[in-house]
Amino acid sequence: MELALDRLAHEPGVRVCVTATQGSVPRGPGTQMLVFGRGEEGTIGGGHLEFQALAHARHLLAGQTTQTTLRQVLGPSLGQCCGGAVELAFEAVSAADLPRLRQLLMPRRTPLALFGGGHVGKALVRALAPLPFTVRWIDSRDEIFPDDVPDGVACEHSSPVQAAVADLVPGSRVLIMSFSHAEDLDIVVACLKRQRVQGDLPFVGLIGSQTKWATFRHRLEDRGFSAEEIGHITCPIGIPGITGKEPEVIAVAVAAQLLQTL
Repeated sequence: MELALDRLAHEPGVRVCVTATQGSVPRGPGTQMLVFGRGEEGTIGGGHLEFQALAHARHLLAGQTTQTTLRQVLGPSLGQCCGGAVELAFEAVSAADLPRLRQLLMPRRTPLALFGGGHVGKALVRALAPLPFTVRWIDSRDEIFPDDVPDGVACEHSSPVQAAVADLVPGSRVLIMSFSHAEDLDIVVACLKRQRVQGDLPFVGLIGSQTKWATFRHRLEDRGFSAEEIGHITCPIGIPGITGKEPEVIAVAVAAQLLQTL
């Protein structure tokens, strides 16, 4: 969407917004897209509904209509059998509207702290790039991060690595996958101590096998954490049923699990 907003600085467009829905529909109220004379950014659900919306938006751009609302029933006439109805609003926009549109169109992002710049960490950062997360990527090693990272990713060197836990943004999701089990344990301990006091880390995930987690659980018990506190840690990470060990496969499974926490 950032590229589309940059484009709007030089050419007019139309903002299409789903204002109301009834029954089964592809996207909910508030869903938006930007349409230009050629090309668009975003989607209101695809299919013939979107085809009609694009056509109407371009008619508005060309001065061929002044109608700024449409109601579409997702039935046989549109070749879609959802059975619901969608109300759309169309607004002609230009460079003058950019400050307001940045507020309306840029997605709200959830903070995520990712500890570990290894192969899985790199794959996960790529998988998360189009998703609604702001990533704070943390490692104790120098020169571990790639030169090109996606927008919304801030790379940080921290030594000791667990020191970064203290100033995480409240509400951060945390993923722990450092190069060292000892570092992993230190980060887990720091997260549990913060959770004990502040209770503001909704999800703390640790990469590893059941065997690794059994060892960690015993060590956490020895450090005085209760079963309830230890139960706040998710290990292994990733949605069930995906068994591949490749970094990209793990990244997809973990990204899906993170989306379940929103």
